[in-house]
Amino acid sequence: MNRRSFIKNSAIFIGGLSIAPSWPFTGNSLQFGWVTDIHYALAPVKWGRYYQENIVKLKEAVHLFNEKKVDFAIETGDFKDQTDPPVEHETLEYLKQVEAEFARYKGSRYHVLGNHDVDSLSKSQFLHQVENTGIDQDKSFYYFEKKGFRFVVLDACFKSDGKEYDHDNFDYRDTNIPEQELEWLSVVLKDSTSPVIVFVHQRLDGEGDLFINNSKKVRRVLEESNKVVAVFQGHDHKGGAQVINGVLYYTLKAMVEGTGKENSSYAIVTINANGEVIVEGYRKAENYEYAPNKQEAVV
Repeated sequence: MNRRSFIKNSAIFIGGLSIAPSWPFTGNSLQFGWVTDIHYALAPVKWGRYYQENIVKLKEAVHLFNEKKVDFAIETGDFKDQTDPPVEHETLEYLKQVEAEFARYKGSRYHVLGNHDVDSLSKSQFLHQVENTGIDQDKSFYYFEKKGFRFVVLDACFKSDGKEYDHDNFDYRDTNIPEQELEWLSVVLKDSTSPVIVFVHQRLDGEGDLFINNSKKVRRVLEESNKVVAVFQGHDHKGGAQVINGVLYYTLKAMVEGTGKENSSYAIVTINANGEVIVEGYRKAENYEYAPNKQEAVV
């Protein structure tokens, strides 16, 4: 496990008003188990990705989630992968196998769509092979509530023309959250009487090939709600963390990179009643603490 780093939130004040979250917390705290970028497939090693080993890596993570009795488990995309060339029925089998291992978690579990989840499948095919506890199987973006927090799952697997990724019809550099989803997000945030945590596969905290194209617009929606504590992301296998305008963006390192359990990556995240977020990383995953009440004004 790596050394824990402490991130101090830097709130930006505009016209004398802070845009950092300022809601009262409910007095609850919770924990969730988190994995990302498993990329499971019976495929040969490529780019340092050991696709076939990740059932074993996931098994270790799920065992810990059960042992710690976390409140739920979530994976933030690229749950499975494919061979080259892909064979659809084989790809579906990889998905079934990795979902069966994830289902060993004895509690609520959730999925976020990643680009490789629809590399040779449709979104519907993927969603109808997995379980998002209490969520309609046709929904690729949704929210759920636990212990006084609202958790929002976004789907950025859309091209700039608004078309869904489907059967290899995508470019990982062309990833967007469409207007319809943004409108839905605005309503979900406005209606929430609880602090909000967001999950998405592709990164929202910058610009470039690994970031959502309209990330600035999405961040503006999150910030204006004054309710979002943190965004948890995958996709960028090296991971990272930063705070933008009072919102923590933490990117978990990929599970697929490297051979052996020592090269796995997973985390247990604790959200405390005062809004403090503690990411406890295992194997290669990094530890972080974030305290939104410890703010500095930047004028």
